Amino acid sequence: MEMQQQGSNNFSLTQMSQALLAIGCLMSPTVWADASASEVMVVTASQTEHPELTAPASVSFIDSEALSKMAVTDLSEAISRLPGINVNPAATYGRNEIKIRGLDADYTLLLINGRRINSRDALTSAYGNDFDLSSVPLAAIERIEVIRGPMSSLYGADALGGVVNVILKQPSETTQASVSYLYDNPTEGEGGDSQKASVYASGSIIPDLLAANIIVETNQRDAWRTDLSINPDTDVLEERDELNIYSSLKWTINAQQDVDVELIHSQDDRDADWNNWGRAVTNVQELERTNIAVTHNGAWAAFDSRVRVSIEDVDLMDDSELNVAVGHVTQQNSNADLQLSGYLGEHLLTGGVEYSSTELENNLTLAGGPVDYSRSAVYLQDEFAIGDLNFTLGGRFDDHEVYGGEFSPRAYAVYSLSDNWIVKGGVGKAFKAPSLNQYSDAYAVLACRGACYVVGNPDLKAETATTYELSTSYQAEGWGGSVTLFNNAIEDMIQAERWDRVATELSYFNVDEAQVKGAELITWVNLGDAVQLSANYLYSDAVDKTSDSELTLTPAHSANVQLNWQLLDNLSTNVAYKYTGTQYVRVDEKSAAFGLVDLGVQYQALQGLTVKLGVSNLLDEERDEVATKYDYILKSRSVYAGLTYDFL
Repeated sequence: MEMQQQGSNNFSLTQMSQALLAIGCLMSPTVWADASASEVMVVTASQTEHPELTAPASVSFIDSEALSKMAVTDLSEAISRLPGINVNPAATYGRNEIKIRGLDADYTLLLINGRRINSRDALTSAYGNDFDLSSVPLAAIERIEVIRGPMSSLYGADALGGVVNVILKQPSETTQASVSYLYDNPTEGEGGDSQKASVYASGSIIPDLLAANIIVETNQRDAWRTDLSINPDTDVLEERDELNIYSSLKWTINAQQDVDVELIHSQDDRDADWNNWGRAVTNVQELERTNIAVTHNGAWAAFDSRVRVSIEDVDLMDDSELNVAVGHVTQQNSNADLQLSGYLGEHLLTGGVEYSSTELENNLTLAGGPVDYSRSAVYLQDEFAIGDLNFTLGGRFDDHEVYGGEFSPRAYAVYSLSDNWIVKGGVGKAFKAPSLNQYSDAYAVLACRGACYVVGNPDLKAETATTYELSTSYQAEGWGGSVTLFNNAIEDMIQAERWDRVATELSYFNVDEAQVKGAELITWVNLGDAVQLSANYLYSDAVDKTSDSELTLTPAHSANVQLNWQLLDNLSTNVAYKYTGTQYVRVDEKSAAFGLVDLGVQYQALQGLTVKLGVSNLLDEERDEVATKYDYILKSRSVYAGLTYDFL
């Protein structure tokens, strides 16, 4: 059954639409994507298939071919050049967070094949996000879809800022296999060498009945130090030792039904000497995670169905010189959901129910012993067309065991001015319930570099946001572009109290109102048959309206420019420039803008054998004294080399 709304007739151009088009022709929705991007089908925006151009949301993607040309170690680096994305350090020794349209990592929902992955309760917000990002083997990724803007109407809490959905490779009927290796070496400082290797195999066990795949990926990085640090005896990038395994089994019962069994297992060990007011403090964390999901998919005469059950176990050993003891933390997330999708007349209806629970035990932070809480939800979405105008109306009701019920409605419209030119926009409401460490007064997190604790506040309110978006996009044979305006008004935003260097106990509080508004410009153009130029730009005005101050680590301006050149049939090169504008690193301290240049070459030496060479931070850019004072330091110029062999 084709789950797709279509509608496109010609429309006379008005002066306003011509002006919007002129602005919109500055862009590229994808990194290293083929010019025929309109043929790519995305699913995250509505849980039904749509071409990227007409999907009912601001969506961008990266496919496996684009990923193969990058020298990256985790998801944050992979999507850092997409429009609307800022990747900032969440800690001073190399842990990253993804910010969509200026909102913190807490507001970005990470999905794997449409289901949540989450260790934030075990690790607290920023640390958990980085561990989550590193748990997915990049060699297993088929495509990454990013939704910019709230999607609580489908996905519930935490989707207030946007969604990153990682779609993994499915088993193939034909036998496939590959091995790859990548080495990266900073040219300055001490240490920092990294090695990444992967093995992939896929094929049929019983033809037309049972197929399976397996991907094993390792990533090892030595700690990196530099004289730029205010304490050169501490690490700017922590030592990391990762092992990720992904395996899936597909059982094709008949033409209407199949069952998928997926396993993700990851081991992520970190070790760093952290700068604590001039003293080196050793911090060691070892995390082991297992995620198992079983999904039944049905394609019936009148509707499609999906029934899914998943369990995620997280086990963390947290050993820091600042801790009073060695921490032993376990978190278990259980989830069950049912979704139905089908046509009722001219209306494509998608609805479902979900139930999830979290159990947490932490000997360091939970004074009263283990805790647990549950959430349940029901949602419904209607997609229909009136002439050339396609509507998506939806709503979701979430019932949180602690915070009660919350309804998240959304309305979106897509209008086709022609086959290549659309205007779309909508309004949505989203929410985010406080996390366990934020609302539980039994949860005390060590902070202030060991000088204080941050204790949960049971009087916190859930955060809510209302977002408006208006966009126009155009895609032709050799060029395309879009412009998007957005306004995100957040009520009761949760923030931690600022340490005054005296208090030993801090907590969280609600900001009356915060606002993030701005614009995205994207463009791409083919300069002949072999050269493609792409660019995107984000303007973000993120303000705490209560104090009339800018939000920290949120640059007002950021941009990416990329040139891809297919020199020969077997030789390609790319040059990329990423600009990050001025931003406050603390409430009253602003850091200057900086730009990074990367250069890469990919050469198919033999049939099946691909060689990858390149330089990251080609110009050896450094951040200013305001940033380096807090150890926000860029990795120096690095050279990398890699090999991939596909068994054909």
